[in-house]
Amino acid sequence: METTVEQLDYSDYRPSSVSQHWWADRFLLFIEDVTAVFDGFKALDVSSFGIEHGEIRVVIGPNGAGKTTFVDVVTGKTKPTTGRVFYDGGEITQLQEAEIALRGVGRKFQTPTVFDSLTTFENMELALPGHKRAFADVIARVSSDERDRIDSILERVQLLEQRDLEAKYLSHGQRQWLAISALMISKPKLLLIDEPAAGLTDSETELTAELLKELRQHHTIVVVEHDMDFVRQLDTRVTVLNEGKIMAEGSLDEVQQNEEVIEAYLGR
Repeated sequence: METTVEQLDYSDYRPSSVSQHWWADRFLLFIEDVTAVFDGFKALDVSSFGIEHGEIRVVIGPNGAGKTTFVDVVTGKTKPTTGRVFYDGGEITQLQEAEIALRGVGRKFQTPTVFDSLTTFENMELALPGHKRAFADVIARVSSDERDRIDSILERVQLLEQRDLEAKYLSHGQRQWLAISALMISKPKLLLIDEPAAGLTDSETELTAELLKELRQHHTIVVVEHDMDFVRQLDTRVTVLNEGKIMAEGSLDEVQQNEEVIEAYLGR
């Protein structure tokens, strides 16, 4: 028997029809009537979609479902063909990628971006806002408060003991945590994280799930993921994309029992 997954009702919160404070009090991110069309192919087609403040939301779906396009649209890498993107009380649809990042939207790609020849701490120093010059100049300009903040973040992600270790000696999981930490140093309100469990050991996967759940105290997080065991550990709401559209939303157990979801994605 087909299991019906209850969809979130966004109708009362659409920014174009209500005051800013009404929707912004609940949602940090809201997408309205967004499409993204490439050479006649509609890669994304979402009428309403919101991410609440302090939420971890997992986005799943088969290859080509529109997950990357969704993240590209939110971060400004891709401009939507139609529709509007709202973030933190205002519209960001036409802002450039760098402007959106400065407003507090951070993105981590699937492959962690770290500098192997630098230590964990030095990688964090380079990630400090405004420190984009030569490495020697960066080190000279780092304040004691910034050093304390780096140590605080490294402790939070369990990398303080690897503070002075060159990044090339970190495990894959630790490199993932370092890449996430480099995002956190700029204090983003929204973290968009692509497949953080890819290539991790079981213990690293468990620690990464614990880390993300702890980070929700300070950040709103969207995770794009394929690993269902990892998604289950996050124990949060799941959105299923398929052919650019939202197919279902709910707990992992709910979406895994949905016949349309099974046919389109989980049963493959």
